[in-house]
Amino acid sequence: MTGRMDAGYSVHRRVLDEGAVEEMAGRSHAQTSLGNKVKESMRCSGPRLKSCLLGFLPILSWLPRYPLRDNAVGDLVSGISVGIMQLPQGMAYALLAAVPPVFGLYSSFYPVLVYFLFGTSKHISVGTYAVMSVMIGGVTERLAPDSAFTLWDNVSNASVVDLVSRDAERVRVAAAVTFLSGLFQILLGLVHFGFVVTYLSEPLVRGYTTGAAIHVVVSQLKYTFGISPTRYSGPFSLIYTVLELCYLLPETNVGTLVVSIVAIVGLILMKELNSYLGKRLPVPIPVELIAVNLADNYGVDVVGLIPSGLQPPVLPTVSLFSQVIGDAFALAVVGYGIAISLGRIFALKYGYKELIALGLSNSVGGVFQCFAISCSMSRTMVQESTGGKTQCVWVATFLLTVLFNPDLGLAASIAFSLLTVIFRTQLPSYSLLGRVPDTDLYRPVEEYNQVKEVPGVVIFRSSATLYFANAEMYQDALAEKTGLDITRILSAKKKVEAKRRRYEKKEAKRAKKDAKKNQELVRSTTLHTISLLYTQGRMV
Repeated sequence: MTGRMDAGYSVHRRVLDEGAVEEMAGRSHAQTSLGNKVKESMRCSGPRLKSCLLGFLPILSWLPRYPLRDNAVGDLVSGISVGIMQLPQGMAYALLAAVPPVFGLYSSFYPVLVYFLFGTSKHISVGTYAVMSVMIGGVTERLAPDSAFTLWDNVSNASVVDLVSRDAERVRVAAAVTFLSGLFQILLGLVHFGFVVTYLSEPLVRGYTTGAAIHVVVSQLKYTFGISPTRYSGPFSLIYTVLELCYLLPETNVGTLVVSIVAIVGLILMKELNSYLGKRLPVPIPVELIAVNLADNYGVDVVGLIPSGLQPPVLPTVSLFSQVIGDAFALAVVGYGIAISLGRIFALKYGYKELIALGLSNSVGGVFQCFAISCSMSRTMVQESTGGKTQCVWVATFLLTVLFNPDLGLAASIAFSLLTVIFRTQLPSYSLLGRVPDTDLYRPVEEYNQVKEVPGVVIFRSSATLYFANAEMYQDALAEKTGLDITRILSAKKKVEAKRRRYEKKEAKRAKKDAKKNQELVRSTTLHTISLLYTQGRMV
């Protein structure tokens, strides 16, 4: 330690510019032509075909090597727990999407099966998600409102809604927007849109997930109080919804509110009990399956009859694509945004393959009349916990997501995050560094009294990366801190470089002239020698 503190430094190195370094290093100028690149990309071989197949179907890679003895029990428990949650959630989120509850069960089966084949994550639980269900509900109610299916009932002399026709049309709308959003996700995956993950910082991700959770809570309040507020869409829709919920509170169904409170308290208590008894219980207590039947006495809404069997495939209604293309793109981006957010929370890397897997899940789901799915926060947390393997940015992201909804909120949050990066590069801190006595550490001389600059050496530090937008500020700060006239130095350097190039050019011309003279001298000498030899030959 003493030797390190007393160590001295003596560096002798020739000052080189970029051109000199490249010349000394022998920069390679070999570049692959476009034709060769295309030819290489089209080349097919056994190992390459195997790699492409395993990349397209990850299940072929991990399933044969699945550690049955180590992971089977934990995965079975996680699967049961997540499945118990998915059943009621799927039906509840179908109501948010304004389609019959049974289609929530379909959406919990077909897309998940596709993701099982093409997905890359072992921890994320895909399926119905409240925020996306609310977004789909806005589309279905806009294109298939109750007013379009109103009939006159001669018996009651009143207008009634044809629920069968309305629900069938809403299912077609939901399937169309889901199928189209899946295509968008596939296209974005093919162009490697996954690079957007680079611009999502941890505060942004956590702020976005918190804001999305607020949307989930607000979307469930109408069922908690048993009231029917108007569905709003677009910016500030959450604020409008909360205001109308407050206005409709006097119409609360007491029975529904009591059941909701009992269910919430019961879920919290059983969650704590499952955590406390987690090591003693082979399977968590399925509290979600415990039903409280107060419908007959208190008028609590129930799901009703759930038909049996699976839904056959039906091609989406192409004529609806032009009306839902904007909503489909928003769903595609929000769905991937949720996946990215949960991936960051669990320290996972998400790229274009995950985007393609989600796209295939939604596209196939749309054919089977499902509505769009993504990664679920609550089910993912359960799966992880049951054994399956800057504050400014956070606040801004949270507020933008709450006020502008998850689709516009995500775009605005990314823009704000990029702006903060730009601001940091435009407002950096500059300082001169000096050496701390008896150490090899360096600190700003303006902030420390005992720090001294190294004689004959100026160490200038910038807190931001140097690029074209802040190059002039860097130059001004360097001149201010060191007292050097950078413009004059650069001008002098250019003059020296110009003088050096003139000298080298002059020397090159002189060398060429000397070489020409030498060549003529050699030629003359050669001719003279030949002449002498010829003369001597004749004399002999």
